[in-house]
Amino acid sequence: MRTPWDIDHALEVIRNSYCYRNLRREDYLSVLSYLAGEYAELEERYVYAKIWVDHDKNMFGRRGKLARMLYSTNIGTIPDRSAAVVKCNGKVVGRIEEDFMEKLRKGDTFVLGGKIYRFNYARGMTVNVSPASGPPNIPSWFSEQLPLSFDLAVDIQRFRDIMDGKFQYGRSKEEITEFIMDYLHVDERAAGSIYEYFREQYLYAAIPSIRRMLVEYYTGFGGRKFIVFHSLFGRRVNDALSRAVAYVIARRYRRDVMISVSDNGFYLSSEGKMGGLESFMELEPENLREILKKALDRTETLASRFRHCAGRALMILRRYRGEEKSVGRQQVRGKILLKFVSELDDRFPILEEARREVMEDYMDIENAIRVLEWIRDGEMEIKQFDTRIPSPFAFNLVAQGYLDVLKYEDRIEFIRRMHQAILDEIR
Repeated sequence: MRTPWDIDHALEVIRNSYCYRNLRREDYLSVLSYLAGEYAELEERYVYAKIWVDHDKNMFGRRGKLARMLYSTNIGTIPDRSAAVVKCNGKVVGRIEEDFMEKLRKGDTFVLGGKIYRFNYARGMTVNVSPASGPPNIPSWFSEQLPLSFDLAVDIQRFRDIMDGKFQYGRSKEEITEFIMDYLHVDERAAGSIYEYFREQYLYAAIPSIRRMLVEYYTGFGGRKFIVFHSLFGRRVNDALSRAVAYVIARRYRRDVMISVSDNGFYLSSEGKMGGLESFMELEPENLREILKKALDRTETLASRFRHCAGRALMILRRYRGEEKSVGRQQVRGKILLKFVSELDDRFPILEEARREVMEDYMDIENAIRVLEWIRDGEMEIKQFDTRIPSPFAFNLVAQGYLDVLKYEDRIEFIRRMHQAILDEIR
């Protein structure tokens, strides 16, 4: 950028890109302010100006001779990634993927190397844990498993609604099985299994669908409370809803809440009162974004995404004067800057982008808002009920933590016994 650019002309050029067609002028100017070093306090953290801006002449341009070198050696949208080292009492016990580390909150328990550990804190790419007992609340991590899309989830919900109607109108097993074979293009054996799965859920509780969300209250081993939300909207939507509800509960009852999320729903767990449905009903289409924003503060998810955004924005230099910084050093640097800019300006452009990336790319806040609109407008009712044993649709979500610590043979026996308990209840 040898010649200066007109600020308004540059904005028009940027908006010609489809990705930035809706870029607001105030957001554009805030980025220019950061790049021009107008946040003078950032120099205390060795973040210096990259351009100059003359607001009187409405122009901006490159600053200094090092600018080209910084751009050419640090530019790039793909963040550096690395596995995090897990230490217990100073000893390395294994490694976990960075994406898995992002999900951990203080007190979460997970399985590593056949043993259960409690997450204490992360510093850089080192995770500190301590030994724990009981089932983990963070299930096994499948990094290559893509989340269920919202549109497909809604189609499955519609199928559930059709199945619910057929059971309510007393259709025969043969008629329903034939419908399943024709609708899903499966063989008779698979259709029979699907029929039994839905039948047991219908007789034991109710079938959640596009018109009905179920909220299931269940007390697990040791008296621990579980609230299961049968919200088949995909993992990204459920991640947004679950974190927002957990934040409301933590704020209202002053207690930690464990979360487990899947494509089919999510559960909240605590050793005391949670008021799950009451807390969920505090969520509205208008306040979800603000609640989720507060819920993400001081989480590993936001810290990691901020580091990625800060790297793209040249706040954190991956390479400087021939020296390359490790991912761990970048992460430590990112957390220091995150704390600093949060206190400096809560609407700092790089911080806002990190939040947007978490809520819109990592999660799906737009469709989460759609779900809340359906509930508000009466298109989807909420039904709550208590169970002594998790319902068939809830079993896989609730039992995942228990299954992770069982041998394969024990898993089969555990599932068989739970299934038999369900059958005994509905007979």
